[in-house]
Amino acid sequence: MPEENAELAELIRKIALINAVKHEGKAQSAPVIGKLLAEKPELKPKVKEIASLVSKIVREVNSFSLTEQKRIVKEKWPETLVKEKVEEVRRLPPLPNVEKYARVVTRFSPNPDCVLHLGSARAIVLCYEYAHMYHGKFILRFEDTDPKLKRPVLEFYNRIREDLAWLGCKPDEEYIQSDRIPIYYEYAEKLLKDGKAYVCTCPPERFREKISAKKPCECRSLPPEEQLERWKRMLEGQYKEGEAVVRIKTDLNHPNPAVRDWPALRIIDAEKYPHPRVGNKYNVWPLYNFACGLDDHLMGVTHIIRGKEHYTNMVRQKYMYEYLGWQYPEAIHYGRLKIVGASLSKSKIVQGIREGIYKDWDDPRLATFAALRRRGITPEAIRKLIIDVGPKTSDVVLSWENLYAYNRKILDPKSDRYFFVHNPVQLTVRGVPEKFTAKIRLHPENPERGFKEYIIEPRGKDKSVLFWISKKDVEQSKTGKIMRLMGLFNMKIEKANVYSVEASFTSKSYEEAKKAEAPLIHWVLIGADMPCEVVMPDATVAEGIAESFCRKLKPDDVIQFERFGFVRIDKVNRKLTAYYAHK
Repeated sequence: MPEENAELAELIRKIALINAVKHEGKAQSAPVIGKLLAEKPELKPKVKEIASLVSKIVREVNSFSLTEQKRIVKEKWPETLVKEKVEEVRRLPPLPNVEKYARVVTRFSPNPDCVLHLGSARAIVLCYEYAHMYHGKFILRFEDTDPKLKRPVLEFYNRIREDLAWLGCKPDEEYIQSDRIPIYYEYAEKLLKDGKAYVCTCPPERFREKISAKKPCECRSLPPEEQLERWKRMLEGQYKEGEAVVRIKTDLNHPNPAVRDWPALRIIDAEKYPHPRVGNKYNVWPLYNFACGLDDHLMGVTHIIRGKEHYTNMVRQKYMYEYLGWQYPEAIHYGRLKIVGASLSKSKIVQGIREGIYKDWDDPRLATFAALRRRGITPEAIRKLIIDVGPKTSDVVLSWENLYAYNRKILDPKSDRYFFVHNPVQLTVRGVPEKFTAKIRLHPENPERGFKEYIIEPRGKDKSVLFWISKKDVEQSKTGKIMRLMGLFNMKIEKANVYSVEASFTSKSYEEAKKAEAPLIHWVLIGADMPCEVVMPDATVAEGIAESFCRKLKPDDVIQFERFGFVRIDKVNRKLTAYYAHK
């Protein structure tokens, strides 16, 4: 097409300018040609001649500033500036009563008895994001005061720290409750001395009978001196496990029996159940509401953000706050978050590891952060998902696909494309007339990311070339059917069975493939290949062949296998090992 054709040049300039405005000042030739041919399909036979003119005009357009590009488009084609729907950036709703506090302080307080999983993400992300939204402080507090039933494990302290760092939610301060036992003892003694707590030695069954009947047990009315004496005997080990417990006095007529005189500290046999950090140093341990309630105040927490299953805990703790003359922090109780298909039970995860059902904490069947990380799920996707859900009080049910949608948006623009043939079958294409150079972009929309280049050279009298193609593509191969090898040429199926496919070269024109409605299939050139296995989310393994360019990949690279899905590279040896993320 001659360059003097002013009408055509003006149309190309219009398309290029609009494309540049949409892409921050940088138009690209391929989409401009695509748009041009969509508007003027009669130009398709002359696409090679047009390409040079498009390249010239795109270079000219890209030499303008974005401001200048916008000015020209607004002046000449204002109708094209109809605003497209912009994806709304979700923000968290404001925290209540922020003005009451000099600095917003939030906390995430895990029990280090397991690794973190997707169910923990809501508390972590909301607490972290709110602290940083108000230039406040985010605290990590290990709640490890149950060496018997919820026994902490040393390795999980560090694993939790690593998970938070990976998630991009690194704490400003860290505390470990097993270091703070003397502080809890001090406040227990104060409450006993002030008559706000008592040491109960009643058998559990009798106490439950009394409390259910809204009546005090015999221990409740004993004077503070007797309570302190009992407390001393608890600390000295004169009571055995289960024989004495410190209780906080509350309203015995409270409609919820769980609130009535709740337990604050109890005895645990230190020899039988030593703590992994402090050994058998203590035999009196605080329960959740006592240690958590005290620490929230002592650490200056202004906003407690947690699930609504903790609402009763707030009611319990408010009695203690009143006795100590403290103001209870702002409490936000969000609804339950369920992710269909994800096991979020720590006990089931631990049991599965013990029984060998799961290989490790990063087994792809799990929803642990370690497993998600290994599969190529990004921390940004998790954070965006949680911010969009927010702290709403209603229960929320999500699926894996919700998380994958966020992850896909993050990975798609930056993940290079490669060919992986699952369940490979040999394809022989005969009658290939010449040597072909397949130059395939690593990313279809970002040519600056580079290319993969393969020399396709026919061999022998029949001028044949050997490829691997997927069994799935073989199943749709019928004799006489035209198919196109992506980025290469068209072929006609001559013979196909479960073991091999024979085909003949027909043409190299992509337009002919489109006219014939030929399916595009990916391929791997035999001789430029490497074995590959992809570990799937259900822990099964998809065996196949990857293209030889994959040898340049490194562990932790996240790529897209064309027509297969996003994967994270795990090992690059003689065999490539990858973990599947999602489509």
